[in-house]
Amino acid sequence: MTRPTRQRDHDRQRVGDEEAEEDEIDVEEIEDIDELDPEDFDPEDLTRTADGELIHEETGMIIEDEQIDPGPEWRAFNHNERQEKSRVGAPTTKTMHDKGLTTTIDWKDKDAYGRSISSKKRSQMHRLRKWQERIRTKDAGERNLQFALSEIDRMASALGVPRSVREVASVIYRRALNEDLIRGRSIEGVSTAALYAACRKEGIPRSLEEISEVSRVDRKEIGRTYRYISQELGLEMRPVDPKKYVPRFSSELELSEEVQSKANEIIETTAEQGLLSGKSPTGYAAAAIYAASLLCNEKKTQREVADVAQVTEVTIRNRYQEQIEAMGIHS
Repeated sequence: MTRPTRQRDHDRQRVGDEEAEEDEIDVEEIEDIDELDPEDFDPEDLTRTADGELIHEETGMIIEDEQIDPGPEWRAFNHNERQEKSRVGAPTTKTMHDKGLTTTIDWKDKDAYGRSISSKKRSQMHRLRKWQERIRTKDAGERNLQFALSEIDRMASALGVPRSVREVASVIYRRALNEDLIRGRSIEGVSTAALYAACRKEGIPRSLEEISEVSRVDRKEIGRTYRYISQELGLEMRPVDPKKYVPRFSSELELSEEVQSKANEIIETTAEQGLLSGKSPTGYAAAAIYAASLLCNEKKTQREVADVAQVTEVTIRNRYQEQIEAMGIHS
């Protein structure tokens, strides 16, 4: 004869409660909690609280209660105060040949208290600065790397790209140097190609024409070197999306958000039909902006758009005709 289901469930729950009670540590049986050895506790029974305390759950014993504050002992309420009170140097960076680890001598001729130093001390500091610059590079290889990284920094400043692009460009150049890809090519050409590759990697739209304007080498050499190092280093560059050029070109032409949205719509619609394949992204974006300005009654001439996008008027006319035909718009 079987027992009712409710009775069986009740018996099973009672047995489970009894087993759980046997496993638990009876705190009342412990005469002095200080006699417990924390090393005997099971690590799974220890819990770290939000306050940083390490406690034993069953006995409530606090194993660790002292917190170490890794922050500074001073307080700062703005950026200037933080810069003045900080006693550490700048972080390491790939944009410097020595990664920023060497010391620098300040150009100011003042002592630690801000007082002017004597002429004898000034000449001594001048000699120290000169030797400091000399010993930063131990051989011709480091001097060439220093020159290349300074070129990347100069061009990046002229293009107005963020710090992350400079870091990526420096890493690409260092990889090319380690793979011996610089041999037979100019330092300026490889550094410019590394910067162009970094812009594409970081999604910062800069055309070859814009890069060549701030570089000391011509456009053909930049393109040739870029293709070589990207293939050898396996950079796997994706084609540039013309829509990334639309905000910058529209801003320089002082066009409204409506024109930008229409230009993006034209690019998306025509690209789906395969018109973008094999076309220059800057010329394609410029033609879409020109078409959108006409449709939104904010007309810009082909010459104005071509000057901003650094393409020819012929390119804009050809891409414009293809785009309006694909959109089914009659000019």
